[in-house]
Amino acid sequence: MSLLAPIICDNGTGYSKVGFAGNSDPSFVFPTAIATRGPAGQSSRAPAVPSKPGHLASKRGVEDLDFFIGDEALANARTPGYGVHYPIRHGMIDNWDHMERYWEQTIFKYLRAEPEDHYFLLTEPPLNPPENREQTAEIFFESFNIKGLYIAVQAVLALAASWSSNRVTDRTLTGTVIDSGDGVTHVIPCAEGYVIGSAIKHIPIAGRDITKFVLDLMRERGETTTIPPEDQLRVAGKVKENFSYVCQDIVKEFRKYDTEPYKYFERYDGEHSVTGRKYSIDVGYERFLAPEIFFNPEIYSSDFLTPLPEIVDDVIQQSPIDVRRGLYKNIVLSGGSTMFQHFGNRLKRDLKQLVDRRLDASVLASGSFLKSSGVEVDVISHKRQRYAVWFGGSLLASLPEFYTSCHTKAQYDEIGPSICRRYQIFGSAT
Repeated sequence: MSLLAPIICDNGTGYSKVGFAGNSDPSFVFPTAIATRGPAGQSSRAPAVPSKPGHLASKRGVEDLDFFIGDEALANARTPGYGVHYPIRHGMIDNWDHMERYWEQTIFKYLRAEPEDHYFLLTEPPLNPPENREQTAEIFFESFNIKGLYIAVQAVLALAASWSSNRVTDRTLTGTVIDSGDGVTHVIPCAEGYVIGSAIKHIPIAGRDITKFVLDLMRERGETTTIPPEDQLRVAGKVKENFSYVCQDIVKEFRKYDTEPYKYFERYDGEHSVTGRKYSIDVGYERFLAPEIFFNPEIYSSDFLTPLPEIVDDVIQQSPIDVRRGLYKNIVLSGGSTMFQHFGNRLKRDLKQLVDRRLDASVLASGSFLKSSGVEVDVISHKRQRYAVWFGGSLLASLPEFYTSCHTKAQYDEIGPSICRRYQIFGSAT
């Protein structure tokens, strides 16, 4: 009997990407949100009970099926009696009860799959505690009775996804991954498919912060007066996504906008989500200031002040010396917040300047006796960048070795959840 395609499930802080192995794009992308009965933000592990004691559902014992996920959850946020919850915070699962119900509807309602017939590849953030992995395995094997499970580190999948770029000649799993999604940005060094955990750095700036920053800039210019309050965040997100780009020099960019505003200012036309009333706003400096918070974080907040190129440089310098050249040569971008135009070029330029400065200083320190041959710095952007983690999972799960690398239901029954503390990386045993 031929095996059905494995299911790839990449659950992020903001959005979940799900689909089948072998496809180039996820079948569904929807917010990681769940609307249940009861107040929003309720963190109880027990299922939420309907508000009326005489509710018919409570007599049938199906009250825990009364929930919505994804876009439906956000649409039901205003419905009386429902509260919206976000089960994942900063990449980690925060509420396991909500997450289990979220997975349940993902598999049965969206993918319309029978979990007992499929192998599953799930993704995990860097430095995910082994207990979380055990809990995930327990839910999938006990509740969904799946055939087999592989939990992959997001950074390794993003490296595999970069193989789709024309600029990648050798398919290596050594490189530095800059994964920036909605909730958090990670810089993760990988050597031969193994994550160098001691050098990982987190940056508290990601898509959600950029959207908020765009909204603040528009408010300062008085552009939000025509936008209804409930639509403001959504409009800021659209502006960020459609008009923003990374500039080479922030001072020169301001000068360009000031001398020729008609050339560089854009216009966004929208309509009220309830009344349908039309409005339009000017999109100005926020076009280049939005992604600039990665390179000059002080323009957004005084809480975090280290630019992204410096963090990438620190991460590589904290990695073992014998893999540093490989880490500089293969810097891979992943996630929606790295999709800004010219992002890779600006990062490469700033990083090259840091590296060259260090090399020049070491030449001077040696009295010009030791000269370096230089360090190659390359930042790889590719067309699969937005869903790089999901695409990497799709790529690896479509290999024949995937089935031998998975933990099966029989192995789980024999050993228990602790089996999921270790995973073999594809090809690492050969």
